[in-house]
Amino acid sequence: MIEHPESLLKDKEHIDDLERNGYGIIQRKDGFCFGMDAVLLSGFAQVKEGENVLDLGTGTGIIPILLEAKTKGRRFTGLEIQEEVADMARRSVCLNQLEEKVEIVLGDIKEAGELFPRSSFDVVTSNPPYIRDDHGLKNPEIRKAVSRHEILCTLDDVVREAAKLVKPGGRFYLVHRPQRLMEIITAMKQVKLEPKRLKFVHPFIDREANMVLIEAVRGGGAMVKVEKPVIVFRKPGVYTEEIREIYGY
Repeated sequence: MIEHPESLLKDKEHIDDLERNGYGIIQRKDGFCFGMDAVLLSGFAQVKEGENVLDLGTGTGIIPILLEAKTKGRRFTGLEIQEEVADMARRSVCLNQLEEKVEIVLGDIKEAGELFPRSSFDVVTSNPPYIRDDHGLKNPEIRKAVSRHEILCTLDDVVREAAKLVKPGGRFYLVHRPQRLMEIITAMKQVKLEPKRLKFVHPFIDREANMVLIEAVRGGGAMVKVEKPVIVFRKPGVYTEEIREIYGY
C-alpha cells in the first residue's frame, strides 16, 4: 500500500482493509459497497499461474484485486460502465501498487466483445445485477440501483459477452440468485458455455440457499458437479470457519 493512502481519497470515501496482502479498497460511505457475494466468487474462481482474467461489471475492483492477492494469475482486468465507480477502482489499484497487474477499463458490458480481442481471456468472472429491471423496488442512489437491478445490462448480456471473450476450454465464474438458476443454465448453453461446478450458499445450515456460485467451461462436456454447500453463519453474527478462511481472518 502507498505511504500516504489518504491522498487518494475523495469526499465521503474511506479505505476498507481486505485482510489480504495488506491490501485495502476505496469505497464511499453513501455508495454501493462490495458484499459477501464478491468475496465468495473470488474464493470459488480458480485462476492458474500465468492466466489472464477479466471481471465484467467490476464495480470498485474488488474481484480483480482479491484474485491478484489469492492466485498466481498474470493479468487482471476489470470492466466498469460507471465513470465515477471506475475511477474509484483505479485509485484502489494505485493504493495497492498493482498497476503492473490490474487494469480498470471504462466500458459497457454489452459491448465487451468489441472492447477486447475475442477469446483472449483464460478466465472471466462476474457478480452482475441480480434483479430484473421490472422487478422490485429500486434504490434511489443510482450506483446502488445499477449494481442490483438489470438497468444497464441483463443476464443474457453478461453470459453472451463472457462467451465471446473466454478462450475455448476457458472458465466463466458467476455468482447469482438460485431462483434464476434454470434461466442462467439456459443462457449459458445457448452460447456453448457448459456448467461444470455448482456451489450453493446458505446463510444458516437450516435456511434455504440465497446465492449460487457457478463455473462454466466454453465447449465443455455435459457433466456438472454439485459441490458441498457454503454455510455463512454458525449462529447469528458468528461466521463459520470456511467463511473466515475465505475472508482471510
